[in-house]
Amino acid sequence: MILAAFETSADWCSVAISVDGEIAALEERAGQRQAELALPMLDRLLAEAGISAARLDAVAFGAGPGSFTGLRIACGLAQGIAFARDLPVIGISTFAAMAEEAGAPRVVVCLDARMREIYYACLERDGAAWREVVSACCVAPQAAPAAPGAGWIGCGSGFSAYPDLLGRLVHKVLPEVHASALAVARLAAPRLAAGEGLDAARAAPVYLRDKVALTTEERVRAASRGASQEHP
Repeated sequence: MILAAFETSADWCSVAISVDGEIAALEERAGQRQAELALPMLDRLLAEAGISAARLDAVAFGAGPGSFTGLRIACGLAQGIAFARDLPVIGISTFAAMAEEAGAPRVVVCLDARMREIYYACLERDGAAWREVVSACCVAPQAAPAAPGAGWIGCGSGFSAYPDLLGRLVHKVLPEVHASALAVARLAAPRLAAGEGLDAARAAPVYLRDKVALTTEERVRAASRGASQEHP
């Protein structure tokens, strides 16, 4: 199987190809430039492997949660390639991709969702896949549920944003870990081989929430609460 994978859920642009289980990947901290970088990166990987895009068997993408714009970019790229060639598509959870990158059997993934909330899940290795012990959710940091047992490793921007509130939940934090197309490809390949791929029209990001910003009134209330806490 020849598989292309995209991951643009945060500020990295990450692209990979998997050829019968051998994965090559490129990534770059891209800011808002994922849309212009991703396809040239794929072209470079295909050229280095001596493979044409016509030989692709499937496309995978980082499905989220994450940046709303970034998720739409990865999904849109996967759909565009798949539509043109009638290929199956599969979305891989950002949480699972980060757990895969963390290299530990028990991983708490916590992403800063802005608006004083986090995207949060606790995952445990289950063979070649990941099982959510605490289901993916969008919550206030102080409401994040603890995972059962011990030995949990943390990763994600939420731990940097709210260290005092979230540090209690894990044994250690790996601040450098981020979702990658390599991890997406690794997790996607066995699922595609098992027939889990979807028609491109059914591919969709996982946002966990629909709201992208606070209203002016909500920002004012938040600022007032912060001021009252600083000056009781």
